[in-house]
Amino acid sequence: MSKSTDIRIVEANCSFEPVPFRAPLKFGGRVVDNTELINVDITVETRDGRLADGFGSMPVGNIWAWPTDQLAGDQTESAMKEFTQRVIDLANAFPEYGHPLDLVFEISAEYHHQGKALALQLGLDEPIPELAQLVAASPFDAAIHDAYGRANDVNSYDALSADFASNDLSEYLDEQFEGEFLDQYTSRAPKERMPLYHLVGALDPLTDEDIGERIGDGLPETLPEWIAADGLTHLKIKLAGDNLDWDVERVLAIERVAAEAQAARGCEQWLYSTDFNEKCENVEYVLEFLERVREKSPAAFDRIQYIEQPTSRDLKAHPELRMHEAAKIKPVVMDESLVDYEALQTGREQGYSGIALKACKGHTESLLMAAVAQKFGMFLCVQDLTCPGYSFLHSSSLAARIPTVAAIEGNARQYCPAPNKKWAKTFPGMFDIQDGTVKTGALDGVGLGF
Repeated sequence: MSKSTDIRIVEANCSFEPVPFRAPLKFGGRVVDNTELINVDITVETRDGRLADGFGSMPVGNIWAWPTDQLAGDQTESAMKEFTQRVIDLANAFPEYGHPLDLVFEISAEYHHQGKALALQLGLDEPIPELAQLVAASPFDAAIHDAYGRANDVNSYDALSADFASNDLSEYLDEQFEGEFLDQYTSRAPKERMPLYHLVGALDPLTDEDIGERIGDGLPETLPEWIAADGLTHLKIKLAGDNLDWDVERVLAIERVAAEAQAARGCEQWLYSTDFNEKCENVEYVLEFLERVREKSPAAFDRIQYIEQPTSRDLKAHPELRMHEAAKIKPVVMDESLVDYEALQTGREQGYSGIALKACKGHTESLLMAAVAQKFGMFLCVQDLTCPGYSFLHSSSLAARIPTVAAIEGNARQYCPAPNKKWAKTFPGMFDIQDGTVKTGALDGVGLGF
């Protein structure tokens, strides 16, 4: 069923932008000290001939999206960049008009084949994983939603109803969503402000004693300095997952340091999330971790808002890794394992009680998974991929439009803040953090909102 608001892709292009890190970030046993942004520009045309441009940006994120011992980091990064170009080629060859949900749905049907074919052509020992495909394609996904809103002079989050979309959600999900559209699961205005989750990486210094040599670039370096400078109330803690003593002590140490810093500024309430990046062998590790933290510091235990992806992302290969007992204590959230609706259903069966939305998995996919999570009463959070500049604004706009999301993660300001500078002039409340929140109410313009 055609609509006058439908668009077709006139031209799409991608480019790459190196991003250095001011400090290394360790997670899942790996260290990242640089990345590249994938930037996509797209021009679209409505049925009545109106043209508009859209833009999308996202870090390559290969270390997170494609962890492997079979290939070097530069191989996976190069393959993901080439995959982006393949997506752009598919987009440029796609002739149909439609809503972005349908255009992305149709084009993404080719991703699996492209992932296998490209790996063979590059002589890689393994195909490009589905998560890596989603990340590489996500700037295109963002750009087409952005362009659609601009072509129709509307905020893209306000163009998800039956007035704009030709198909209801059952087209992309299943019959449980028949007659429903995404406007039922998104807000018509962004939240005015949202708490910012600050990352405490495994290598990050907690106190002056942890610093060998200061970076000296004027930004905070210890946890108390960050808390004081940004008024932080939400801390995301990266943990080892294979060293229980270290993990427990890390949380306790952060609790001691944070308690002193928060007391100094008169703050009595703050929260933690804990991220094991799949490294826990089983749910018993998580249960023992929680019990030890509760025994040694009830206050620290109470502050834990949720637990993120404790065991392997490969849910089908590990049906024995069930999270039911842990989820009775704290929400247990899917992250790396969440790549589509089928994965979400498998995760629910295996005891996961929440999901982490990430713009780097695709704007379309994020909106659909947000709808599913709300319908099934799951805990929802939005996290980033160390997203600087435009990509952080995109991630934040997503969080600000999903009703049940209470906070937004943003750590590029800690590790790679350089691309933030040009956007901070227009959206200072998104990058100049003073009260522990980001001013998402400003993300209300046409397109993706900024």
